Amino acid sequence: MGDPRHDAFPGCLIGQCVGDALGFIVEGQLDTVCRRYVDSVLGGAIGSHDPHGRIPDIHRGVFPFGQYSDDSQLAREMLISFRERGAFDPADYAKRIADLFARDAVVGGGRATRDAAARLAAGVPWTESGAPPPEAGNGSAMRAAPIGLMFHRRPAGELVRAASEQSRITHADSRCAGGSVAIAGAVRLAMTRGEIVPRRFLGELSAWVAPVDDTMADALARLADWITLPPERAVSFISRAGLPTGHRDMWVGISPYVVGSVLWALYAFLRSPDDFRTTLTTAVTVGGDVDTTGAMAGAISGARNGLNDIPWGIATRLNDQGAWTLDHLTALAEDCRTLVAA
Repeated sequence: MGDPRHDAFPGCLIGQCVGDALGFIVEGQLDTVCRRYVDSVLGGAIGSHDPHGRIPDIHRGVFPFGQYSDDSQLAREMLISFRERGAFDPADYAKRIADLFARDAVVGGGRATRDAAARLAAGVPWTESGAPPPEAGNGSAMRAAPIGLMFHRRPAGELVRAASEQSRITHADSRCAGGSVAIAGAVRLAMTRGEIVPRRFLGELSAWVAPVDDTMADALARLADWITLPPERAVSFISRAGLPTGHRDMWVGISPYVVGSVLWALYAFLRSPDDFRTTLTTAVTVGGDVDTTGAMAGAISGARNGLNDIPWGIATRLNDQGAWTLDHLTALAEDCRTLVAA
C-alpha cells in the first residue's frame, strides 16, 4: 500500500457526482442513445481534444444538467455523518437516510431504500430496517465509496465490516453487502496502489468479499477473464453474472441488479485506470442504470486520478436542487480527509 494522492478524497466524491450527473440524464436508455449523448457532452472521452466537455442545454424533467441523484446524495450524507460524528456511525447515518426521504429531498430514490427509510422513520432499528432477500438492487453499493476513503488506513476487516453495516441499513441481502465491500475496497485499492494489475486487483477484492457473499466473490474472480473483451462483448457476460439461467428483466444494458452493475463499474475502471474520461465513457455508454454505473466508476477513478482528470465543465454544473455545489462538496471531502489524517 502507498500513500494516496493529496486530492483523492475530493477526487472520489466529485468523480462520483460527475459520473452520476452524466448518467442521470439518460438513465434507462439504449446504448446507442447513451453513446450519442456522451459524445455530445464530452466530445468523445477517448482522445478528446476538449478537456472541459461541451455541455448542451439539456434537462431531465425539472432537473437541469448537473443534478446528481440519490446515488451521490446518500454518499454525501455518509461523509457528513462521518464529519459530524468523527467516525463511521451506522445509527447516525441511518437517521440521515430517513430524514432525507422524510423531507422528500431524494432525487430518483429506489423502492427498497425508500421503504427502508420509512421503516427507520417508524422506529425500526437500523439493524432490522433493510429490505429482506431476494431484494438485491445496487442501492447500497452505489453509496459505498466513502467507506473506502474513511478506512483506507485501517485493517481490511474494518472496511469489510463498515461497508456491510452501511448496506444492511437498507438492503439485508448478502449480495448487496458484497457489492458494497467491492466498491469500497476498489476505492481503497485505487487510491493506494501504484500500477493497477486487474487480475491482482480483483483477486484482492474477491478475497475481501468472500466472507460476506459467495455470489459476488465468484463474479469478481470471473471478471478478470472479461476485462480484455471489448464492451459490446463484455456486457453480454457481465449483465447476466449472478443471475439464474433464463432470467429476464425489462432493462437494456446494465440493470440495477447489484452484481452486474458493480462488475460493470469495475470493468469500466480497470479498462482505463489512469483515464477518468475513458472510464466514464465506458460506464455510461453501455445503457441501462447508467447513473449508478457512472457514479461507482467515477468514484473509483476519481480516488485514483484526483481532480485534474475530471471534466471541469461538468463539475462546475454539479448541484442538488440548487444546493451542494462543487465548492461545498469539495470542502466536505477536504474536511473528511483532514479527519482521517489526524
